Amino acid sequence: MAHSTRMNPKLLTIVRILAIVLVIGLTVLLYIYRDQVSQLGAFGYPGIFLVSMLSNASIILPIPGVLFTSAMGAVFNPWWVSLAAGSGATLGELSGYTAGFSGQGIIENREWYNRVSGWIKKYGDITIFVLALIPNPLFDIGGMVAGALRMPLWRFLFWCWLGKIGKMLIFAFGGSSVLSLFGL
Repeated sequence: MAHSTRMNPKLLTIVRILAIVLVIGLTVLLYIYRDQVSQLGAFGYPGIFLVSMLSNASIILPIPGVLFTSAMGAVFNPWWVSLAAGSGATLGELSGYTAGFSGQGIIENREWYNRVSGWIKKYGDITIFVLALIPNPLFDIGGMVAGALRMPLWRFLFWCWLGKIGKMLIFAFGGSSVLSLFGL
């Protein structure tokens, strides 16, 4: 007997709508409570991980996680700060991927969707890596497009993680270097 793993279209629509509502709600909550989120840094590397994850879980609304990473790089070992912040940032980006996966019909046929989708189709994983590496608001769009294109989640997370670690290395060591410039 053949077993189908396809989800009922009506149930899939409900799951997609719930995922979009969850992502939008999370983004609004993180933006409203952004000052309290930054206080998690007092918990060391796990706090850095959480702040980075939460600041990257917001869609489009900027919550300055990289500035926090720079500050923590000045206080803690920049290598470990980069690893904690990059790993947290990667998990936070699941919100964009989920929004794209769930809201595929909403984001398709937009100019930015077509452009980023073309990059991902042409250059593949390297697009996710580069978008994650450079500080820019486009990564949320890249995550949404990757989700809409059904890029395998493990590939999205792997290339995102490599790029985020690279970016966090720059910011953590930047913060560490500022202190040494002033002899602190």
